[in-house]
Amino acid sequence: MVFDFLKGEFIDVISWLDDTRDTMVWRFDRRGQAIKMGAKLTVREGQAAVFIHEGQLADVFGPGLYMLETNNMPILTTLQHWDHGFQSPFKSEVYFVNTTRFNDQKWGTKNPIMARDPEFGPVRLRAFGTYSMRVTDPGKFIQEVVGTDGEFTSDEISFQIRNVIVQSASQVLAKSGIPVLDMAANTADLGKIIANAIAPQVGEYGLSIAEFYIENISLPEEVEKALDKRTSIGVAGDLNKYMQFNAAEALGQPGSAMGAAMGAGMGAGMGMGMAQSMGQTAGPWGGQPGAMAAPPPPPPPPPAGRNWHLAVDGTTTGPFGEADLARAVTEGRLTRATMVWSPGQDGWKMAAETELARLLDQVPPPPPKP
Repeated sequence: MVFDFLKGEFIDVISWLDDTRDTMVWRFDRRGQAIKMGAKLTVREGQAAVFIHEGQLADVFGPGLYMLETNNMPILTTLQHWDHGFQSPFKSEVYFVNTTRFNDQKWGTKNPIMARDPEFGPVRLRAFGTYSMRVTDPGKFIQEVVGTDGEFTSDEISFQIRNVIVQSASQVLAKSGIPVLDMAANTADLGKIIANAIAPQVGEYGLSIAEFYIENISLPEEVEKALDKRTSIGVAGDLNKYMQFNAAEALGQPGSAMGAAMGAGMGAGMGMGMAQSMGQTAGPWGGQPGAMAAPPPPPPPPPAGRNWHLAVDGTTTGPFGEADLARAVTEGRLTRATMVWSPGQDGWKMAAETELARLLDQVPPPPPKP
């Protein structure tokens, strides 16, 4: 920090150059010297100068170059009962306040926020983000927050602001009614609601929240793992194919237990195949060449066809085989809208929603009208 003043009996130049990034308030060091009436006060852009006289808030100066006289110090003049011709030096504390934005301030929830999600039920949420603040009322900020601190930094107020933010964020997120999976798409709107909710309380400190952002809203780690697994199953689609895919991947990994088991199974299958091949060339009495080989096993019987029941006009008929159903289709007794049921089926369904749809697709449409 650089400040200009004369080392004479009275101070006649008051200014402040800030080379830090976190200083919000700096008290001008007058080293016991009195301020000369008519001294020059330089307040740069992004600054304000606050005069405290005998413990009381006096005049506040915005950016500009001032000649300190009774006509531009009305509050101090009133407090001291000066007349407009007063020229004697006076003693007063001068605080320079940084009114620029303090960006990239962090906030976050230390403990989870309990909320009721419409899809998952009770859930615990965590949230964090950033915000920027600025001093909008320098006098109130000196009175309510700084006091007599000669050098006040943003770290000294950021903790209190975080508490205010977390309290409002907990209420807004818990009452929002937005599903957890949709909160990422609504962080901008939620951020505006939280910023508006904290504005009155932050304003009591002489501050305002210039920007407020929610960077992330997350669930506990174990819940996120369960969601990831659920998402993986959804992406895989058919669960049987997903299992086959995992088995194929495990088979290709050397040293895996599944790969070893599959290898042992393949070895056993190859051994049985070799035994059958040898049995075809060896006789049934000790493997003599030219002997009659064992006859091959008979083919398995064809699978039995499914039986179906029909519901027509509140009456159940059946069971019918596919041959009977094919005849019913040609006669118009079985249509796509007919309700059917077969053992193993989950309730009654329209014929068009079952495997009988292939029978219905073979029926030609009505002939065209002449």
